[in-house]
Amino acid sequence: MILEIIKFFVYAFLIVVISKYILVMSLRKLAENLKLKPRTIGNIAGIATSIPEFLTVTVSSFRGFMETSLYNIISSNVINFIQYSVSIIINKNYKAIKNKGIIIQNILVILTILFPIILLKIENNLNVVIVFILVAMYVIFYWLSKKIHEIYLHDEDIRIEQEEFDEIQNEIEIIEKRRNQRSYLYVGYILIAGILLYVIGNALGIVLENLADMFEIAEWILGLLLGMITSIPELITFFEAQKHYKEKEDNRKLWGIIEATNNLLTSNMMNLFIIQAMGIGIYLMFFS
Repeated sequence: MILEIIKFFVYAFLIVVISKYILVMSLRKLAENLKLKPRTIGNIAGIATSIPEFLTVTVSSFRGFMETSLYNIISSNVINFIQYSVSIIINKNYKAIKNKGIIIQNILVILTILFPIILLKIENNLNVVIVFILVAMYVIFYWLSKKIHEIYLHDEDIRIEQEEFDEIQNEIEIIEKRRNQRSYLYVGYILIAGILLYVIGNALGIVLENLADMFEIAEWILGLLLGMITSIPELITFFEAQKHYKEKEDNRKLWGIIEATNNLLTSNMMNLFIIQAMGIGIYLMFFS
């Protein structure tokens, strides 16, 4: 019995460690190596940090724990927003979050927190229509996020492009060669991380089922525990995004907020609209 509890935390911890030190780090380095903008890096980081939720939600759904997966997403999205807010406070980036684009994106984030609560209320009436609605809402939110950035943060993109051009125009050939070599290496790391996460995710699912059977632990408790654990990668990336630009001039501090905000919004969107939709679809396929 105790062994199963230990396995639960060990597997969950391994998912977080692999996500942070291999997957997220490699994706971020790859993005920076290709000179991507903060918004794009944030989007990539948001997708990467949602992989733990993808594993825990799909595994829970495969084993019939729909309530667990719902609470997992609710707690993950809430904790992500809290962690993001704390990172802003600690890094003293109050001025940057007053940007209208950042404010509107955070409103979208709050909606990704409220909507899964509605799903929890209609848990017993879930159907395939919900899956299509979630996917459609992902498309809408993605479009809104893109438009918000174009309207309120486009000037930052232009400034980034100009500064990058000034820095590398005299060493383009050497830099491009090194980037290509490193990019292949980072892609290899990402593939390895994906394989490891798949194997560990399956093992975690077995332990989850054993715990529910042996201790009769309520599904909502398992969901909250998983949400807390799977939100750790986001905490790390929120702080890293702002730390990267912390010692720079004021205008570059906004870039760190842009990256962190897009990381938060993309992660919450992926959790709710894509991963939760997959979880519901899996559950309906095997247990309806």
